[in-house]
Amino acid sequence: MSTAEKYLKPEVINQIKRLDLRAQFIVKGFLHGLHASPFHGFSVEFSEHRKYVPGDDPKDIDWLVYAKTDKYYVKKFEAETNITGYLVMDLSRSMGYTYRQELTKFEYSICLAAALCYLMIYQQDPVGLLTFDRKIRHSLRPKTKRKHLGDILSLLANLKPEGETNVAQSMTQVAAMLKHASLIMLFSDLLADPGPVMESLYRLRHGGHDVIVFHVLDEAEVQFPFRGMVELEEPENRQRLALDADGFRPEYLKELAAFRDHYRRECYQARIDYVPLDTSMRFDRALLEYLNSRMGRG
Repeated sequence: MSTAEKYLKPEVINQIKRLDLRAQFIVKGFLHGLHASPFHGFSVEFSEHRKYVPGDDPKDIDWLVYAKTDKYYVKKFEAETNITGYLVMDLSRSMGYTYRQELTKFEYSICLAAALCYLMIYQQDPVGLLTFDRKIRHSLRPKTKRKHLGDILSLLANLKPEGETNVAQSMTQVAAMLKHASLIMLFSDLLADPGPVMESLYRLRHGGHDVIVFHVLDEAEVQFPFRGMVELEEPENRQRLALDADGFRPEYLKELAAFRDHYRRECYQARIDYVPLDTSMRFDRALLEYLNSRMGRG
C-alpha cells in the first residue's frame, strides 16, 4: 500500500469523487474566497466562474454550467483563481498521543491534510507543507503536480511527533517566511497558552493570509473516559500526576469547554476559521460538515 493510499482513506477519496458540479464550486469557493465576504461566504453561486458579458470570448463559456442552470458563465483564467495553500503540521510529542483510537492526533491530521491536499491539487491550486515543533523543521514548496501529494505524505509518514512545541513562535516564523497572501491550514492540538498563539495568528491575518485552524484533540482528551485513581502524564515534559478521575472529570470538562470556546471566540473576531475536531470523528464527515457550514453562511 502506498503512503498516499494509507492516509487518503477510501471513504475520503470516494466522497471527493462523488462531488457533483455544485459541490466542486463549493470546494473552489472554500479554497479561494474564505473571508472575502464574511457575511455572504458561499452565497456567490459560482466562485470559479463569472457571468458572461458582451465582449467575452464565447469559447470560454462553460456549457456544463449552462446545461444545469440555463445561464451563461465563463471560466476564469487560472491566473485569476489560483491560491497557494500551506499545510502546517504540529510535530510536538503530544500530537503522537492516542488512548484508544486507531489514529493518533498526528495521523488523524495527516488524513485530513491528505484530503485537503488532494482537493487543492485536483483544483490545480499549488499546495506546500510546513512542519514545526519549537520552530519550522521542514518545508516543501507549493506545487500542483499529482506526484506532489505523494511527496507530502511520504515526508509526513516518516516523521515522528516527539519534540516540545512553540506554536506562537512557529506561526510568527511562517508569517515572516511567506511573501504572498496564502491559505494557511494549521493542524495542532494547541496545547499552549492561547494568548501568544492568537497573537501569532493575528499576525498572519494582518499579512493578508487566510487561516483555518484545525484543532485536533484525542477522543479521550475530549471525553475524559478514565475511572478511579489514575496516573496521567504531561505529554511534552513527561511529568506525572496521580488523581481521582471521577472527582476531577467535571472540572476538567468545564476547563476544556472554556479552552475551545476561547479559541472559537478569538478566531471568529479575527475572521479565522476554527474547526474543533477529535479523533473519534470520521474525518471525511468532519471535512464535509465544515464545507457545509461554510455553505450555510449565505
